[in-house]
Amino acid sequence: QVQLVESGGGLVQAGGSLRLSCAASGRTFSSYSMGWFRQAPGKEREFVAAIRRFGGSTSYGDSVRGRFTISRDNAKNTVYLQMNSLKPEDTAVYYCAACPRIGFDLSRSSEYDYWGQGTQVTVSS
Repeated sequence: QVQLVESGGGLVQAGGSLRLSCAASGRTFSSYSMGWFRQAPGKEREFVAAIRRFGGSTSYGDSVRGRFTISRDNAKNTVYLQMNSLKPEDTAVYYCAACPRIGFDLSRSSEYDYWGQGTQVTVSS
């Protein structure tokens, strides 16, 4: 089992940047595909980014592509989400998730077995 703890959220002005981190417990972090999702009040959970195990290919949601970058450091059991050019519509709770398989479609929340508690990101205009 994997426990995930997100950090790095906060309040930032539009156009600014934040880097989220997600620390995972356990010795098999490198065998998990990892994802970031977000959920704004009154909206459904939205796919943000994912990075596959063993090779680290990445994918992004349309609304963040070109602004956000997902990366991982297997030695530190951590996945990151670098968020640049933030917009007020990026305001949401951001969740880290782990998939213990390579994953068929990592944009689907159902692919993930483990979730963190979330970290709030607020972008002011």
